[in-house]
Amino acid sequence: MRGASLLCGAVLVVAVSLSGCKSRYVEATVHNGSGAAVTVVEVDYPSASFGKELLADGADYHYRFKVQGDGPLKVLWTDKGNQDHSVAGPGLQEGDEGTLRVTIGARGAAWDLKVVK
Repeated sequence: MRGASLLCGAVLVVAVSLSGCKSRYVEATVHNGSGAAVTVVEVDYPSASFGKELLADGADYHYRFKVQGDGPLKVLWTDKGNQDHSVAGPGLQEGDEGTLRVTIGARGAAWDLKVVK
């Protein structure tokens, strides 16, 4: 009897874990296409930010985040001439899920956002 009880418990744990909630997130990539390394790269999104101290020319930085709250995106970085840059991006809404690609270029930044509401 005890073995059957343990087996039922194990089956219940597996069933709950397989049917668990799926968290919605945005898979982000920051690409440096500026022609030189950039420093202090930061992406601001509603309620938080992420970044990297150094991003080599041609390199990608990947980050995954959950959108909590509504608001715009923004990317900030410092170029090889020690000039600070800030480029506003599109907006996100709480619960958005999808992909984001930010490409830092010699003259600014380009945004490619694909989300499911």
